[in-house]
Amino acid sequence: MTFAVSSLWRPTSLILLGLFLRCEAQRVNTEIQAGPLYRVVGSQLTISCSASGFADEKLKKDFEFRLVDPARPTVEINVISSADPDFSYSRFLSRAQTKAISITHVDPNSVIFEIKHLLKQDEGEYECTVVKPEYVLNGVYTAKTVVKVIDDSLSVTSSDSTTSLSFDEGESLTLICQASTNTIQHVHLSLIWYLRKDGAQDAIPIISLDRDFTLTPGQGFEQRYKEEAISLDKLGEAEYRLKIAELALSDQGQIYCQAQEWIQDPDRSWYMIAQKNAEEITLTVKAKVVTDTSALGVNISAPLELQEGQELLLPCSINAQNLARRFFSLAWLWEGVELARIGPTGILTVKQEYSDREKDGELRATRTGNGKYLLRLKPVRTTHGGNYICRAWPEERGEDGNFKQGPAQDSQPQNVKISPTESELTVEMKTPVQTLLQGDRLRLVCKVEGVNGGLSIAWQRKSAQSPVYTSIISLSESGITEKAEAFASREVRVTRTSTKSFVFELDRVAPSDAGTYGCDVSETQNNGKTLSQSANVIVNSIDSLVKVSLKSRTPVVTLGTDVELMCKVLNQRIPVTLTWSLKTDDSNLNTILVLYSNGSISWSGDQHRYQVTVNNRADSVMHYLKILAASHREAGVYQCEVSVFLDNVHKKLPPSNPLKVMVQNPASKLALSSKPTITESINADVQIDCKVTLRTSESSLYAVTWELQQEDGSWKTILSSDRNALITFGPQIKESHRQRIGMRRTDGPTFELTIRQARISDKGIYVCKVEEFLQDPQGEWLSLSYENSTTDLNVMELDTNLSIEKNEVEMNVSIAGDFSIPCHITQQSSSESQFQVTWFWQKDTEAKPIFTAYRNSTLQARIENVAVRYGHPLPGHFNLIVLQSNAENSGLYFCEVEEWLYSFAYGWRKVAVERSGNLNVNVDAEGSARAVSDPAQMANIWMAVFVVTMFLSFFIIMVLVVKICKSKTSGGKKSANSLWMEPHRHESQMLSSESLKLEG
Repeated sequence: MTFAVSSLWRPTSLILLGLFLRCEAQRVNTEIQAGPLYRVVGSQLTISCSASGFADEKLKKDFEFRLVDPARPTVEINVISSADPDFSYSRFLSRAQTKAISITHVDPNSVIFEIKHLLKQDEGEYECTVVKPEYVLNGVYTAKTVVKVIDDSLSVTSSDSTTSLSFDEGESLTLICQASTNTIQHVHLSLIWYLRKDGAQDAIPIISLDRDFTLTPGQGFEQRYKEEAISLDKLGEAEYRLKIAELALSDQGQIYCQAQEWIQDPDRSWYMIAQKNAEEITLTVKAKVVTDTSALGVNISAPLELQEGQELLLPCSINAQNLARRFFSLAWLWEGVELARIGPTGILTVKQEYSDREKDGELRATRTGNGKYLLRLKPVRTTHGGNYICRAWPEERGEDGNFKQGPAQDSQPQNVKISPTESELTVEMKTPVQTLLQGDRLRLVCKVEGVNGGLSIAWQRKSAQSPVYTSIISLSESGITEKAEAFASREVRVTRTSTKSFVFELDRVAPSDAGTYGCDVSETQNNGKTLSQSANVIVNSIDSLVKVSLKSRTPVVTLGTDVELMCKVLNQRIPVTLTWSLKTDDSNLNTILVLYSNGSISWSGDQHRYQVTVNNRADSVMHYLKILAASHREAGVYQCEVSVFLDNVHKKLPPSNPLKVMVQNPASKLALSSKPTITESINADVQIDCKVTLRTSESSLYAVTWELQQEDGSWKTILSSDRNALITFGPQIKESHRQRIGMRRTDGPTFELTIRQARISDKGIYVCKVEEFLQDPQGEWLSLSYENSTTDLNVMELDTNLSIEKNEVEMNVSIAGDFSIPCHITQQSSSESQFQVTWFWQKDTEAKPIFTAYRNSTLQARIENVAVRYGHPLPGHFNLIVLQSNAENSGLYFCEVEEWLYSFAYGWRKVAVERSGNLNVNVDAEGSARAVSDPAQMANIWMAVFVVTMFLSFFIIMVLVVKICKSKTSGGKKSANSLWMEPHRHESQMLSSESLKLEG
């Protein structure tokens, strides 16, 4: 059996150890999409939530979502669970059952929570909880995010009042769409023009302007966009203009604009919160037929020589029949390389390497009339010299609206010579001094004038510690940028926004980025010059701008008093998150609350114990934390700490000075009184009072301990009563003694210690120790103080006052006669006393007991062949009668009385013993008796005999009357025995005595 148990224990212990180590190694982490998430009423809400750190990543995890409504911040509402279909509260149950609210697994460890149509009451803090599928002890199983539901304020309208338009093929179309929003949050708008062709179900995009202001042509419109036959321009704050230079038959259909509203979530991703369409406009395009196909003649004219920087004009003309009704394409070529082309619809196409010059207005090509075209280049460079020609193509439009290109016809070449001129280049730094905050973007603009040729630019920096410039980034004439190795990982860029402007940008600057920045602009032509300009950049760290201090007017308070802490944040220029924390005596740093920059609060401490107030000032912000009815739990070292959102993380700044808050108990007013000395007799009940004469509060409770200092100097605890009046005896109090000791509380309050049947061992100094308790605001009972009160108890032995008659009597008794030996108690110690009486007979020198009447009414004879009768006629009177005496019964007789008293502690005990006087009895034929006592004693004896005789006589008369009545009732029958036949029967009945014949 032992072997079986040990065999089972070993693998079991290994499994348990493995589970323990596994739990210790694992740490679960739950993450949710960061908030706050702003969404529009009626739009879709999706929240991602994932968990990691489980041992089995392939095991499907269950997730639960709950909502904390801002209107009821202390109540969590069950929304939906992936495991329990009945998890949802009634508020969300119907929408969860109809899949209007759903939770979908992306993989075993992540889900997407979705609300298809948001309601205003869906706003609040959502909590995602992963249900533990394994025995994992460590980790975070819950993550929270905030959802804000805002009203839809997006508005989209078309400025054209008509819903139907008709154009001829080749005509231009201009439409304006107005889109605006009143959303308070920072949002971007995007706009798309759609065309739904006749017979098509879905609309196709013509051109769109996204939220980053990037234009994108729709599929099928790319070439026309390149030819600038289609454009979308933003006019003012809310107008978007669509221009189609030449309408095609394929453009016929329903045309409308669509606006989309986007907001950036805290994770830097963009989310569309609203989308609306304007009213559709029906567009009709009528076809135009071209039939003239005559031959072409192409001519070009140009100046023979120009100075560098002047304007080059290259006019071209086409000669053909029916010129006004025909379509042509014409291109300008330099040294065989096409520079620009105007299509049959008038769209200009510029080669990529000249597109920047075209945007800057340096290159322009236009159709000035039927068959007449003009190319402008300004300023020209020496490299622009060479042969120029014009090339034309006849174009024929098909029934589908597309053009078919005919054979090309070139003009004669025209040679142009460009002479160089003296450089007039100047460079200017727009902002020579910039002061930034850590995390800001540095933007420097280098402005150039007098540009006559190509330029390249290089940006450099030198710090205050080094006089040498180091390279950052450069931009060549052809637009190629090159970053220095030291800045390879940094977000740095240089752009030429125009022919005269070079912009340098460096994101998220740090204090180490401070220094002097220089731009070196160089002309790329021969004998070109290089000019430089610089700017001083100062980067202030957030630590240097944000200072935090903490103080309080009352850092030491009495229990239950309010405490106000003031956290001052100086020179606050950026949004900060402020954290209040408390370090208690157990060295734990506990976060009370976090006040975010958007005004939301996250509580970690007891929200009902604190109040938060924020007061904005000109140069600072005051944050107040009020501790309501402070208790000892709120005592400790407080700090406030700020953090800023920098580089996508919250950076903590140095905390404030620590401020210690002390909570003191109220001063105790407890006072006691008791009797200094109490003296009682043994066996008496003793009561010792301990009275509270002054207390701190009417609601105070008390714990009481009674202690005894005995005569030998030792101490023992008698009993204790806690503040809930639960009494416990001290370990030195025996079980038998506990029955006679008790304590009760009376008004005042007064604490009464009762000792029943006091003993000698109970004497000593009694100390009443009272501890006062007061309840703090959180319901905990606190000990305020101890007070003592003493009483000296003295227990005296009981005085005994037992006394019996001691008369010396001599008696002569006839043979066979009876004689009485009386025993009379004249004084006793207590009315509760009981007695034990023993009669002795002394013949010679030895006294022998002949009869004992015990206090418990037990009788016992001691001598052989002596007949006696015992009687107890009256209290304190005991009588023993010797029956049928003989000569051998002569001698001295006396009685001995023991007095017994009862006490609770000791039970019955003997307290006194007294012996009577002697009765000298002489049994002979004469039988006379002679008293040897004094007259007073004899008078007492005769008085007692007289009382007994009178009582017996009255008893005999009553018995005779009863007998006579019975005889009359029974018809005159006589009893079998006469009353007088038993001379001593009446005495026996009256005294409850007993006649005993003593035998061996």
